[in-house]
Amino acid sequence: MRAPRPISDRFADLHHADAPLLLPNAWDHATAMAMADKGFQAIGTTSLAVAAAVGLPDGASATRDETLRLALILGSQPFLLSVDAESGFSEDPDEVAEFARELAAVGAVGINLEDSLGPVDRHAAKIAAVKAAAPGLFVNARTDTYWLGVPDGNGVRAGRRRHGIRSAAETLSRLDAYQQAGADGVFVPGLTDGREIAALVARLDVPLNVLYSPSGLTVPQLGDLGVSRISLGSFLYRRALGAALDALDEICEGDRPGGRTPSYEDIQNWGTDAVRHV
Repeated sequence: MRAPRPISDRFADLHHADAPLLLPNAWDHATAMAMADKGFQAIGTTSLAVAAAVGLPDGASATRDETLRLALILGSQPFLLSVDAESGFSEDPDEVAEFARELAAVGAVGINLEDSLGPVDRHAAKIAAVKAAAPGLFVNARTDTYWLGVPDGNGVRAGRRRHGIRSAAETLSRLDAYQQAGADGVFVPGLTDGREIAALVARLDVPLNVLYSPSGLTVPQLGDLGVSRISLGSFLYRRALGAALDALDEICEGDRPGGRTPSYEDIQNWGTDAVRHV
């Protein structure tokens, strides 16, 4: 009987399927289990929600412990877990590598590392250190060239929607370095133009991950362009908060709240560690 493929290989395989890997992002046990019950084989976490839940800022390396604690809760569940680790919660590649090793030890199979437009060589060093410390961990190397906008010679950022040629060139330069450092995939949030996506896919040696935009291209359209992975990021978390606020407005106005409302029993089931199968 053939031995089963390692879990990390199964996660990598999802990036080379006929359709893109649609990765929903959870923020606690219940949301992750609800997504798993919908049939998702792989689930990510969202750093914004993890930070907001404990009153800390996102992207400020303030939630290392909370991120590891969530990975400990979710890493043993019957789905493949990828963890949003901001920039690794440290500028020291060795410390980032140790955090990655801890994630792998609790069952995570992927890590998302963002460069925040910091020095390219420093982010490349983090990637290389992670691959050395946890070889089986799928490293999704994110660059924020489109998300934040690349500064010009005067230090002025072009912004998300005025990225232009400068961001495209900077993106290629950064992603080349991250691929050479050992990244298994690359992530360019804020990249939404179909022609630019297709051009980038043609230049890459590893899978391209983009961030889903409700007003942008659909999942099938992105798949046709060669995108391998589509992350929902904080969208579901923000949508959930929006639904709660909508319900409050409707109740205050004397209306019956619309939309889907899971039952008490549903939440109880999703919030416990009962054995389930994806």
